[in-house]
Amino acid sequence: MRQKKVLTLIVFILFLSACNKDVKNPLNYKLNSFSYIDQNEQGYGLAELKGKVWVADFIFTSCETVCPPMTAHMSKLQQQVKKNGLKNVECVSFSVDPQNDSPHALKAYVNKFNGDLTSWHLLTGYSQKEIKSFAMKNFKTLVQKPKGTNQVIHGTSFFLINQEETVKKNYDGVSDVPYSRIIEDIKTLQNN
Repeated sequence: MRQKKVLTLIVFILFLSACNKDVKNPLNYKLNSFSYIDQNEQGYGLAELKGKVWVADFIFTSCETVCPPMTAHMSKLQQQVKKNGLKNVECVSFSVDPQNDSPHALKAYVNKFNGDLTSWHLLTGYSQKEIKSFAMKNFKTLVQKPKGTNQVIHGTSFFLINQEETVKKNYDGVSDVPYSRIIEDIKTLQNN
């Protein structure tokens, strides 16, 4: 009888640990609600992302340095997500130059990288001050537009967000993008 109780307890503990599986070293930044305008001139935000795992980054269309490789990597990540048969995974790119990045400009930009716009939303429709504050408060990342230049200083990470609107991880989005690690972390979150 005692062995049966011990065995039942072990099975119960294993079940609980499997249910609470999380990514390694999670950031756990809770996101504030937002709704902006996407490349289709439609409102898009946290309400539309509810219950989904998503990957976010910060880019702009006239970027001369890091944004083209970041966008190419996001497109490749999208392909990896499909190849692995993962569903309900979205990509979200926030423009850090909203005065110049219209929905049309964002759509034209991502099309150069063969992005699948059915699951990739590029957002604009806010002020420069608002995106600077939003990026720092929610993602702990820098957005700064120095005077006298058309370039914007911004973070270059990809951020993984879970179904409960919490930033769980960040990864290099410019070089050495850990595609397989991101895919495994997405699977972990989807299996919670």
